[in-house]
Order: sequence, then C-alpha cells, then structure tokens
Amino acid sequence: MKSSKSVIQKRQDKIMNHLAHYQSAEVVTLARWLKISEITVRRDLDQMARKGLVERFFGGVRLVSQGLEPSTAEPVSSDLDLVKDEIVRAAAQLIEDKDVVFINSSSTAMRIVPYLKDKSVVIVTNNAKLIHLPHDRKVEVILTGGEVYGNKQSLIGEFALNTLSKIKATKCVIGVSGISVKGGITTEVLPETAINQMMLNRCNGSKIVVTDGSKIGRERNFLSGSLSDITHLITDDSADPAELERFRAKGLTISLVPSRPAP
Repeated sequence: MKSSKSVIQKRQDKIMNHLAHYQSAEVVTLARWLKISEITVRRDLDQMARKGLVERFFGGVRLVSQGLEPSTAEPVSSDLDLVKDEIVRAAAQLIEDKDVVFINSSSTAMRIVPYLKDKSVVIVTNNAKLIHLPHDRKVEVILTGGEVYGNKQSLIGEFALNTLSKIKATKCVIGVSGISVKGGITTEVLPETAINQMMLNRCNGSKIVVTDGSKIGRERNFLSGSLSDITHLITDDSADPAELERFRAKGLTISLVPSRPAP
C-alpha cells in the first residue's frame, strides 16, 4: 500500500509540474503522456481537486494553486511536448521575413516563437505568457492588451478586440481545443472565441491551425470559426486518417509530423 501511495504521489506531482508550466491540460493528453488510462487520470484529478490544487472542467483540468511556479519547477519533457515542438517547427517554416503574425492564446501556438530565427517578424498576440519566451532579436512582440483571463493569462474583451481591429496580419497561427468537419474550430473558453474570430478575419494570408492529433475530430463547446476560415492544418500522424481526408476534401493543406519523437 505504501508503495502504491508513493507511485500515485509521484504521478500527481508530475501532473502538478505540467500544470505549473501550461496551466491547463486535457485528460486525454495527460493519459497519453503518463502512459496510463484516462480513468486513472480522472481519479488522480478528482483527488487533487478535493485537495484544492486543481479545478476540473469537462474533459480536463486547470491549475488553481500556486504550488509550483514555472520559473522554479523542473521543466517537463514528455513525448507530447516534443511532438508539439515538431508541429510548430513545421509552422515556423511557413513564416517569412517581414510577416505580421497573429498568435492566439494556445499553449501549442506560443511554442512557435523560439523557432522564428533570423526573420524580421512582428508577432501580435493575446497570450501574456508569450513575452517571457526566448526569441530572436529580430522578432517584435506586441500584446493586444485587455482583460486577463484566469491562470491562462489570455487577454480578452473589447480592448483586445479593438487592438486587433486596427491590424492586418499576413499570417495567423492558432491552436484549438477541437477541430472537425462537423463542428469547425472550437475551444473551451467562450471569451476567447471572439479573439480567435477577429484574428482569422483580419489575416490576409495563410491561416494555420497547429494542434496535436488528439484534437482532430473533436468538438468542444464554443465555436471560433469554420474550416473555410483556415488554409493550413499542422498536426501529427496519430490524427484520425478519415477525418484528415475530409479536411483535404474541404481544401485544407495538411502537414503531418511523427507522433513519436525520433530516439
């Protein structure tokens, strides 16, 4: 029993460390990373919620405790993190010198910044965390301003929308909570839908969705846009092949990275 409790505690510590960096996570993502069942993850999260460490939402969890700070916690390196890095690395190849790029509040989308090297790029984002990422000296970062939404530190509201309404971007990189032919582009945070829609509407060039394969074919509660609003989808090869074919039939350009990092 003591050994079992120790294993559970170590697993929950890993989850807290992950949340300290990314603030929220889906059950399916944690299960894939920890290589355990979704039922086990839910049981862990329920225990952590009863302790007041996390807050559950449908399909996932968010951090409510300040137990671990990103600046001091040991960074988490999971297979999924590496896959997401490969996804944004592929997206970075689509960004060109002199581009003005919208990036939304997605933790996946923000990963693109360190891969923008030797390009004079202006990034406009509603992700307050993005300014803390290391970036090339040629990259200029502009925050939209606005109301700060919870631990996620996304910027929302009329102020943020007003800023975006005055900008025309040449590229747009957004992450999603779900994307499907039936449901379009969806998210779990209602106030962010207006921001995502404005970014898509105010972009004249490539509109790129970056997401891991678990989000393909999923439909979340709040609509950010339709498939016709985007031009590119970059994901990993664990995504549902049938759904990807339906995306291609809709005219999307799809790029796939390996779902397992190279050894």
